[in-house]
Amino acid sequence: MARARRRLARGAEENQSLAACGPPRRHRLWDHARRDRRLDCDARNVQIVLNQIDTLLATPVEQSPLYDPARRDSTPGFGAELAQLIEQEIIPAMRRYREFLAAEYLGRARTEIGVFANPHGMDCYRASIRAATGLTLAPDSIHNLGLATVEELEDSMQVIAIRSFGTSDVSRLLERLRSDTAFTFHTREEMLARARDALERARAAIPKWFGRLPRAPVVVESYPAFRERQSVGEWNPPAEDGSRPGIYYLSTYDPRHKARADLEPLSFHETIPGHHLQGTIALERGDTIPAIARYFWSPGMGEGWAEYAEQLADEMGLYSSDTARFGMLADMTLSASLLVVDTGIHALGWTREQSIDYIREHTHVPLLRAEVGVDRYPVWPAQGLSYGLGRLEIRRLRAFAQRTLRGKFDIRTFHDRVLENGAVPLPMLRAAIYRWLDASR
Repeated sequence: MARARRRLARGAEENQSLAACGPPRRHRLWDHARRDRRLDCDARNVQIVLNQIDTLLATPVEQSPLYDPARRDSTPGFGAELAQLIEQEIIPAMRRYREFLAAEYLGRARTEIGVFANPHGMDCYRASIRAATGLTLAPDSIHNLGLATVEELEDSMQVIAIRSFGTSDVSRLLERLRSDTAFTFHTREEMLARARDALERARAAIPKWFGRLPRAPVVVESYPAFRERQSVGEWNPPAEDGSRPGIYYLSTYDPRHKARADLEPLSFHETIPGHHLQGTIALERGDTIPAIARYFWSPGMGEGWAEYAEQLADEMGLYSSDTARFGMLADMTLSASLLVVDTGIHALGWTREQSIDYIREHTHVPLLRAEVGVDRYPVWPAQGLSYGLGRLEIRRLRAFAQRTLRGKFDIRTFHDRVLENGAVPLPMLRAAIYRWLDASR
């Protein structure tokens, strides 16, 4: 705590020094940064940050997520000391930050949402593609792959639509599943219960599909209030010392607009056999793999694995109904649509509205979910590509391994080989699988 105070004190001194520069110098610094486009963000995302700050500032200190360490620590006096630190140093700093964003930044933020609008923007985007996936691919080739994958998945959805719902109109069925209250949730508690049931089925099934299993458990919790509207779901890793389980945060905001069809694929994506299984296995490998492979990941492998896990869950018999299975295909269609939309935003000049319209036309997700995604992509170029490109690469490697090994192919061994080195870049995963296959011939 004392170290934190010293760091905060130094930060306060630096803020005071910046303030002492006075408005003229601050504006000169801003104008220089503006010309270089180093501080430029789109206006929509600046407003989202302002809304989140307002929610945090309106939350009583002892209910704030900033106070979470005190809720986990019984050291006498720690809670009072942390509350004082929040009230006297963190909250004033947040107010200053908010004032800067509202008074100086928002009015000068760019209107275009894609990085193409920045100097050398296309070079930046190509570098972002490689950073996110490890692959050297042209934006237009990814865009076309996305269009083809969406079409293929819609054909698969039509099979279920005819078999279980008596219609070949996939678009209308998607709209019905996501708007008719007979197919949506009614309470937050119902959402949490369904997610926990799905997780229990996955726990029971994984020994047949994986040789190496995670030791740390994972639990399902609702997002804190200040994040739930702008979120869908996410996994937080367990503590390495075993003191805290992995946590699957689920947005239970406005449950009547949350489709039952979407919950199971999301839960398998975030927990088992998705992020929790992959991330926890890497963490529990300890010193047998490099620290960077335990604590960090390449999005192409990390998100690609979780997307692969949604499809694997169907092979494992985890989906409770054709409605949930249809939701899995719809979610994969959403990921494929990101190949179209991300490249559209950052390389082809698509607008926010154009991007939302494409996603909703092909997935019929609620407007809020489409907005949440489209508002994320401008500030995280190419991250949206990692889901679809990663899944397709893992499926390709699996098919290649099956052709190579034929009767010797074992799905548990394949999964163990994919996961044993952590979430490495896709080219490294490819090389590791090829080495294993060469040694297994």
